Amino acid sequence: MLTRRNLMKTTAAVAGASAFSIGGKAIAQSADMTIGYIADFPNASVLAIAQDQKLWEAEGITPSVKVFTNGPIQIQAMGAGSLNFGTIGPGALWLPASGRAKVIGVNDIGFSDRVIVQGNIGSIKDLKGKKVGVPQGTSGDMILRMALTKAGMTIGDIQVVPMDPATVVSAFTSKQIDGAGIWYPLIDTIKPRVPDMKELASNQDFYPQTSFINTFVARNEIVQQNPDLVKKFLRVMKKAMDYRAANLDRSIQITTAFLNAPADATDKVARSRKMLTSKELDAFTKDGTVNKWLSDFNKMFQEFGTVKDPLPPEQFYTGNLFVNA
Repeated sequence: MLTRRNLMKTTAAVAGASAFSIGGKAIAQSADMTIGYIADFPNASVLAIAQDQKLWEAEGITPSVKVFTNGPIQIQAMGAGSLNFGTIGPGALWLPASGRAKVIGVNDIGFSDRVIVQGNIGSIKDLKGKKVGVPQGTSGDMILRMALTKAGMTIGDIQVVPMDPATVVSAFTSKQIDGAGIWYPLIDTIKPRVPDMKELASNQDFYPQTSFINTFVARNEIVQQNPDLVKKFLRVMKKAMDYRAANLDRSIQITTAFLNAPADATDKVARSRKMLTSKELDAFTKDGTVNKWLSDFNKMFQEFGTVKDPLPPEQFYTGNLFVNA
């Protein structure tokens, strides 16, 4: 997971790049199949599966795939015209809601965010006046604010200490902060060093009313000018999601190799998420569930001061393209 959630640093540099080619002759449209992703299980697994199962080849496409550190950088690249598709976490959804990209599908639902505290703190209310580290504008920030609201508090009741995810780990383990809004697998690094730490809030506390969704996004222009290419992308992603839901163990192995990541960490992240099938997501799109999820995030972004007037989901989620892919 790492920095997949950071939604503020839109000027950060791309962490690195990787590309793979699928066998067979590429058609002209392949030049437009440029895809960004974040190097974690939910975002990378669909691409790893698509490669392993030759799903791109079935569409006659050779994709160009690049890894990014977070969602906002992908959408920044879309604005520059160098990227057409991406996979982002919930923290970056304010950008499509601001009109800077389109959400073209939901990937999965995450349950790995937590509010954690030192052992001497017993409840969220005990955080009043305390130092709480958080990567601002991330899902860690969201879970912290939601937990505070549930406890009848606001962000102004605590001392917010903005810091990047890695700094949260070091600051918490050295007891420089009393609490944090952060996520797994980073918490796995903290636990052995702070054995009496407590988890006071989780995504599960707010599900299903609020679902921390990962989504597929696309450049506005590609949606307008080449909807058939968007459907090709979505057909591959839907097949990959169905494979992942039916073959989780194998999907973890494929993704671990694709990312060259620690197997245990990949496994834990994978099993902390709700994998959805294309049939389920078609139904959730048709009955308005996806739009409700996005509306809930819009409300949060307004409350956080991130977006003053977000677009209604109907204007930035292309549900018809998803269902008809």
